[in-house]
Amino acid sequence: MKRTKAQLKAELVAVLEATLAGLERAHADALAGATHEEAKPENDKDTRALEQSYLARGQAMRIETLKAGLTSVNVMALTATDSAKPGAVVEAEDEDGEALVYFVAPEGGGTKLKGGVLVVTPLSPVGAALIGKREGDEVELRLGGKARVLTIVRVS
Repeated sequence: MKRTKAQLKAELVAVLEATLAGLERAHADALAGATHEEAKPENDKDTRALEQSYLARGQAMRIETLKAGLTSVNVMALTATDSAKPGAVVEAEDEDGEALVYFVAPEGGGTKLKGGVLVVTPLSPVGAALIGKREGDEVELRLGGKARVLTIVRVS
């Protein structure tokens, strides 16, 4: 079953929002752990509260990055295109004849959507190789030390 770009985008937004909610819960837990009465250092070698605060800071930074990425996905145009760019669906075939479908988006790289559609970002190796490619183009990738050639079948 072919899925529209709007359906792919909606599914990606839902996945990113669920990830964000989980990160926000983990951040709240880390903050609570850093300030909890039992986290007070018992001696100068006890760093539990300090470690929790570092964890909370890292999570806060990841939350801000994900929020920005989610905003980018939400405003991403889904207009028809003949070259790969954010908002495009790229159908390709590898040298073994395996069909591959990629959804290019500014966030969510590596997410597998329904129907086997893989989200790639322009910063990922696959996404960077696809950007600007058109139907009929070949893309050479080196993934995991193995060379792979993809032929672009369709860009929409």
